[in-house]
Amino acid sequence: MKQQLLQDRSAPSAGPDSAQATDQPGVRAMPRGPVFGWDNFGSVPGCELHGVEQLPHLAYTTSGRAAIYQALRQLKLTRDSSVLVPTYHCPTMVAPVLLAGARPSYFGILPNGLPNLDSISPELARHASAMLVPHYFGLPQSLAAVRAWCDAHGIALIEDCAHSLFGTAGERSVGAWGDFATASLSKFLPIPEAGLLASAQRPLAPLQLAPQGMKAELKGFVDVLEVATLNRRLTGLNHLVGGLFRLKKALRGTTVVGGGSAAEANSESDFMSACDMQRIDRAPLVASAWLVRGLPRSRIIARRRENYEAYARELRDCRGARALLQIDSQHSAPYVFPLWVDDADRVYQALRTCGYPVFRWDRIWPGTPQQPGDAGPLWSRHVLQLLCHQDLHDDDIDATALAIKRLLG
Repeated sequence: MKQQLLQDRSAPSAGPDSAQATDQPGVRAMPRGPVFGWDNFGSVPGCELHGVEQLPHLAYTTSGRAAIYQALRQLKLTRDSSVLVPTYHCPTMVAPVLLAGARPSYFGILPNGLPNLDSISPELARHASAMLVPHYFGLPQSLAAVRAWCDAHGIALIEDCAHSLFGTAGERSVGAWGDFATASLSKFLPIPEAGLLASAQRPLAPLQLAPQGMKAELKGFVDVLEVATLNRRLTGLNHLVGGLFRLKKALRGTTVVGGGSAAEANSESDFMSACDMQRIDRAPLVASAWLVRGLPRSRIIARRRENYEAYARELRDCRGARALLQIDSQHSAPYVFPLWVDDADRVYQALRTCGYPVFRWDRIWPGTPQQPGDAGPLWSRHVLQLLCHQDLHDDDIDATALAIKRLLG
């Protein structure tokens, strides 16, 4: 359960549990990640965007966290190296640093989500070998100032594009600012797992990843089909294939995914265990590789923009809530709609209990410091991330927005 608590806040993915189950009357299941279906092969003219996948040097991993780990391995850090990490983070951004033998040092963020470079002391900068900077929420921004600061201090910049697979970040496309860029493909594609390590300038040393074995490969294909049939996305096959999975579910028992009440992880070892780092040295599954190569991207970009803009319209005049950032979504494919909520604890718990597609980065790594003027702790408490992936229906977005407005009165 500890692992589920952290994964729910960081990387909704295309495993069987991403078809969110709920016992709440009147609330139908909403997928927490992209879902494979026949409509995945459709294209939307005029919605192409450059992104991390277009960088010249690429290597595929099992996840975004594995890509961060492999980026640190590329740098050949010494045991006393430190890596700068933002105070507003998912635990899976910190775990790879520790696993690579480095130690995390923290910087604050500004109200726009960019690094507060003034929060990094000369002492921290002198000992840092790398800096991890994310494009939050799939709304990329220019990293020109960060790039110049890293160059001035001899620090490698790792551009975390887990939320921003596509788009432009100011003067460059996403991923092109960093010495390395990392991405989480399973956040954008209906695949069991996959990440991406890339670079605009530096050739990558071979990752030497081991295959996962036949059992894992078969499970990957089965997971894709199971999620698809649970969400009725395979017209003509849903009844046949779904019957097999219903039988399997009956044999193993029913698991309801939603607002649990189990104790959460608190220690560093609990956090590390929950981050599921076991496959960082493994190659991606064949099912993932096939879908990565075969699926068009334009529908992903178009639908995410539409869902993001729908949330913006529906929630524009909410009392007690507001859009966190005023950034044009037309230069990106948003991952989530970030909503600042004054009474966030109550609203979030109610939404999670009913199975709405929302999560929050409220599990901050033990030892993360409090810094004056840092927006990170406030975001961890008040910012709800409303999923806007391409396989949510218009009705899903409307129902989620309506539930939020009712909770806000």
